[in-house]
Order: sequence, then C-alpha cells, then structure tokens
Amino acid sequence: MLFKAKPRTDLPDILLIKEYIDSGDQKILGELFLRYSHLVYGVCYKYLHDVEDSRDAVIEIFGNLANLLKKHRIRNFKSWLHSVAKNHCLMQIRKKSVENMSDPLPDDEGSEIEFMEFPDFIHLINGDSNEQKLSLLYRSIDELEEGQKICITLFFLENNSYKEIFGKTGYDFRQVKSYIQNGKRNLKLKLEKLKVNSELF
Repeated sequence: MLFKAKPRTDLPDILLIKEYIDSGDQKILGELFLRYSHLVYGVCYKYLHDVEDSRDAVIEIFGNLANLLKKHRIRNFKSWLHSVAKNHCLMQIRKKSVENMSDPLPDDEGSEIEFMEFPDFIHLINGDSNEQKLSLLYRSIDELEEGQKICITLFFLENNSYKEIFGKTGYDFRQVKSYIQNGKRNLKLKLEKLKVNSELF
C-alpha cells in the first residue's frame, strides 16, 4: 500500500503538533507523514483519479504542513488534514480546468463551439475556500434537479469535458448545455437564499 509505514510514537496528534510549533523539529512532520500519508493519498485519489497525481499531491500537502500548522489552531488534526487534502485537490482540478478552457466539440449541425466559461462561483473550489463554504456549495448542488446536479458535478467538480459527459450520461449536447447553464443560475439563487452571496461571490 502506498505511503504505508508504522508510526514511531503513540504521542497524540495534538501534542505532536504543539511540540513541533515549540521546537520546529522536522522529525515531527515525518511522524505525521507516517501516520496519515496513506489516508491523504486516499482522499487525493478520490478526487484526482490518478496514481501519480495523487502521490504528488500527498508530497505537496505534507510539504506545506510546516507553514500551515503554525497558522491554524487545530483541534482535530485528522479531520483538518482531510479538509486540507480535499481543498488542495479541488484547486488542482480547477487549475486543469482553466488550462483546458477551450475544448471544441461539434453540435448537432456539425459546427464547433467553445467550451463554456466558468461561472463566478467556481473560485470557491480552491485551496482558499474554507470547509463551511464548500459544504454550502456541495449542499446546494445536491439540491439541484437531477440532470443539472449530474452535469454540474461532472463538469465543474470532476473536470469532465462535454464529450465525456455525453458518454457517461447519455444526454445529448443541447441537454448538457441546458443543464449546466440552468444549474449555474439555480446554484447562485440557492446560495443567495442561504444569505452567503455577499461572502462567496
């Protein structure tokens, strides 16, 4: 199993972190890596669906711990680390999506169309977003009409192209385009209803 190793001490996470903050001893970060790298890898693979990308993400996440541990008050390290890993992966997905902004596909008449631009709310899905905001976003997506929920999830959260969505759902191009456009609009309305629009957009 990737990154699996036996921790060297039974000292609780919270005490290890306190010791690191007090001493700056890099061996403590190594201990946290031994304890949780396999769990972080599992989170990364869930979102990235690629072994090498997930392994790289684990290294990057633990490489950032030195600074993150000093900036945050952490009560439950395992839960906090899970959120850090998820947000890191979502940011990687967003970056890839922006890089692949143009993905021409034929419509029913055979002409080409440009891949749709991302809505304003997509900036929520990155490493700067906190768990509460992401939770509101996911909850709002889950409340969408089924076709909208499926297409919004596949397109924005899982980085699928239109062509991939066609293959996975059986919807035609016009249906996918409609579900995504209407889903974007309904998401904004739902977030506004939750009175978070001023904070999120």
